[in-house]
Amino acid sequence: MDTRYLKSLIAVVECGSIAKAARLEGLTAAAISQRIVALERQLGLELLLRVGHEAKPSAACLDLLPRARRITHEIALLAGDADAEGLTGPLRIGAISTALTGILPAALRTLTGSSPQLKPIIVPGTSRSLFQALEANELDAVIVVAPPFDLAKRFNAQLLRREPLVFIARETSPESVNQRLQSQPYIQYDPDAWGARHASQYLQDNGLLPTAVLELDALETIALLTAEGLGVSLVPRWSGFERWASGCVAEPVGDERYHREIVLISHAHSAKPRMVAALSSALLRP
Repeated sequence: MDTRYLKSLIAVVECGSIAKAARLEGLTAAAISQRIVALERQLGLELLLRVGHEAKPSAACLDLLPRARRITHEIALLAGDADAEGLTGPLRIGAISTALTGILPAALRTLTGSSPQLKPIIVPGTSRSLFQALEANELDAVIVVAPPFDLAKRFNAQLLRREPLVFIARETSPESVNQRLQSQPYIQYDPDAWGARHASQYLQDNGLLPTAVLELDALETIALLTAEGLGVSLVPRWSGFERWASGCVAEPVGDERYHREIVLISHAHSAKPRMVAALSSALLRP
């Protein structure tokens, strides 16, 4: 059995369609379909249920997916087994949007320059979704907001950044920050997001109930909308803040209680410890 076919099957299940999986794998939809048909013939099972443009896994497919994922994961580790330094092969890295445009690019330049055989695979997402993917062993490490709960011992966390909470507006005003939060339209950092709890806590501690006109889990968009004069907001001063919030006036608020922490979380018993260590070193490089 060609393990690339298993990889294609997993891609179809995760993407929800053959066309999307084909784009992900850099193949034609016909090639992906042929791989699935070949697998179905070899296993004597129907693996996908095709409904319109969607492809859903059959019950048999769902039963074999965990083993298929383990097989493809072990195959990906083979190249690294022949490297005494443990820096050869793919490293699956999850990253929130502000890390993708902030601290990650320079770190990847350093990482790939020092370890050219290491192949980063970058997966974007929210802190919650990326951590869940790490729990499911679908990722090797994630750059996320520090979770609002204690991590289990099976995970390691490395602090990367502490980001102070700031008030942003289109222009300056003689009014205080709290007065403006109460009197002006408020663009709210989605309170369900892990990184938004610090802004919510600040409002609660100061007895503020601003009128939210928008609610977003996208700091870059919040900054752009604020610069357009749609309202004011409370956001962490993330890496790359100046690039996105150049049209805003920013003013620090509160104290360290309201800082957002960005962490690198990985498995305590990672199959790729040296790769994760190299990533951590690159991210912490001044």
